[in-house]
Amino acid sequence: MSLARLSLRIRVFLFFAALAAGNIIAVIAGLLFGYERMGDPSMRDAMIIGGTVASFAILGSLAGVWFLFDEHVAKPIERLAGFLRTRTHSEIDGEIEKDLARYLGDLAPAAQELTSRLNATRQALTEAVQRETSRLADEKERLEALLCDVPVGVLLCTADHQLAFYNGQAVDLLGSAHAPGLDRRVFDYLHQPPIAHAYERLLQTEDPDAASDLLCATLADGKVLAARMRLLSEGEDRHLVKRPGYVLTLRDVSNDMRSHAQRELLMDELFDRIRRPAAALQSLTGVLTADDGPVGPARDKVREAASLEARQLAGAIHTLFERHEQNRADWWPLAMIRASDLAEAVTARVEADGGQITCDPAPLMLRCEGFEMVALLGKLAGRLNERKDLRLEISEDGAGAMIALDWTGPMVPIAHLERWLDEPLDVGLDDVTGRRVLISHASELWPEKLADGRARLCLPLREARRETSRPAPVPRAVVYDFDLLGKAREAEFAQRPLEDLTYVVFDTETTGLLPTEGDEIVQIAAVRIVNGRRVHSEVFDTLVNPGRAIPAASTAVHGISDAMVTGAPDIADVGRRFHKFAEGAVLIAHNAPFDMEFLRRKEKLIGQNFENPVLDTVLLSAVVFGQSESHSLDSLTHRLGITIPEEARHTAIGDTVATADAFLKLLPALKAKGLMSFGDVVTEVRKHSRLIRDLNA
Repeated sequence: MSLARLSLRIRVFLFFAALAAGNIIAVIAGLLFGYERMGDPSMRDAMIIGGTVASFAILGSLAGVWFLFDEHVAKPIERLAGFLRTRTHSEIDGEIEKDLARYLGDLAPAAQELTSRLNATRQALTEAVQRETSRLADEKERLEALLCDVPVGVLLCTADHQLAFYNGQAVDLLGSAHAPGLDRRVFDYLHQPPIAHAYERLLQTEDPDAASDLLCATLADGKVLAARMRLLSEGEDRHLVKRPGYVLTLRDVSNDMRSHAQRELLMDELFDRIRRPAAALQSLTGVLTADDGPVGPARDKVREAASLEARQLAGAIHTLFERHEQNRADWWPLAMIRASDLAEAVTARVEADGGQITCDPAPLMLRCEGFEMVALLGKLAGRLNERKDLRLEISEDGAGAMIALDWTGPMVPIAHLERWLDEPLDVGLDDVTGRRVLISHASELWPEKLADGRARLCLPLREARRETSRPAPVPRAVVYDFDLLGKAREAEFAQRPLEDLTYVVFDTETTGLLPTEGDEIVQIAAVRIVNGRRVHSEVFDTLVNPGRAIPAASTAVHGISDAMVTGAPDIADVGRRFHKFAEGAVLIAHNAPFDMEFLRRKEKLIGQNFENPVLDTVLLSAVVFGQSESHSLDSLTHRLGITIPEEARHTAIGDTVATADAFLKLLPALKAKGLMSFGDVVTEVRKHSRLIRDLNA
């Protein structure tokens, strides 16, 4: 084995070992030479004892010197090399620790000056590049804005049918349980034959502007989509490209037809159910109003028949009206807003009208029309302004939320509440009433009497979720990486460059630390890295029902309680979706054996095996910074200048994002060490596998 392949600390150890061996050999040789010259056999035992003592003294002194040299020279040099490499190849501005190499003279200050100058140069270069590319950035933003507003789904695919671009409309149309992802096959979402046949037809045509119209169906729900395919033009080099990529535009005509059909059916049923009672009422009214109409008992029978027809007509109209209102609630566009923002807006509105109110919102995201809801709650608070201790409380209520206005005093009479709901709200439109707001939210409002002389009004919302710091995807964002169009996918996995691989960084939260004793997963979060960048819109984050109670000690760490996982999917469902999300990617985690142990114990239940290659950021940190450093997630992110918000620490999505950012900063440092391919990195990290055994011991 070449000495150059060994770490600095091992080479220093071998140097001192060789020095000790040389000294001992020299002592032994000197004693033998003296013994031979003296020719006195009686001196042999004395020389052996003297040689042994001298050898142990040499070993002890050199071992002490080696320990001091390793602790104060070799280790600091190794750590300093890691800091220099990460600051050279990643954008990290923090200063090098002063005590890092205090025994290395001026080396650490010189290294700090070098990195400071490099950062200054890099900053100047970045500013120059930004100035020169600002025009292109503006054009890119305009293009993205235009593509966001395109009313059709757009997919851009490579010749191997891998996604290189998709917009928000495409996500909605595909309707898959797992969202589309860059570098994933389009056939994971759409049936293959129509697309493959259309692509082959276009390859055979000589017209560069030819397009092919086709019908294709989604795999998730069998939705039929109208599509158009066009090959991507390669400009002057098109004759060199045997199989170009293509763009696929998608339109959903089934939803429009379904909505139209539902409304037509409702109208047909409306006319059918009111035609006969109306005609009967008309005839009976004619009989009753005729001059020669029936009298006495016969007239009473006609009246009874007319009354029955009127009741049936009223019942039919009432039933159809309720169905229409329910459909309107489903169609009404509602957004997710923070409960705290809603409470602040209500407070400002009440105080502007001269009232007072205290608010107690839970950390929730509410699905509602914020402007109308604030107007309704402000209106109700104004009517209750004379009550004492008016308070607005927003709390979790199953899958939704409960909005409650409570006060000290008697309960509001139903008649007053009905009158308030019929009054127009102050939103600029006379027909927007409190009752209209309740209908659009498929909700209701009722009074309740509480203990201690208090009362309240209750308004439930159907959908809400806990507020988290997750990087939520932009609903209508476009997601793309055009470098995928030119990637060669034939290389063996181990030989592929690191930047060409797709990574899924993930983390789990569990009921405890012992899967062998029944601990289970309660949350899984993951993000995808494609072509060396984190795709912010491709996020996997879900709670998992563990099927057992969550210990209070675990809840204190990650904040997940039994109530939060009630109704959440089980590990079988979540595991299948996560397996699909991570398909074809390298899995990355911090202390990966811990998380993988939980997943692999559920492979039989899930019905899938997690055979993805796995990298551990603990070991990658050891490769860059040396084994002597601390490799906890907090220590690693601190060294790399990454801040984990306090509310996100020990949450699956917070730790996942931090781990992904740390990996992206470690990636250039790994390449700087000559580790260019995945196989190179795997070979190197195996040298540090003892760290994982020690960490999980």
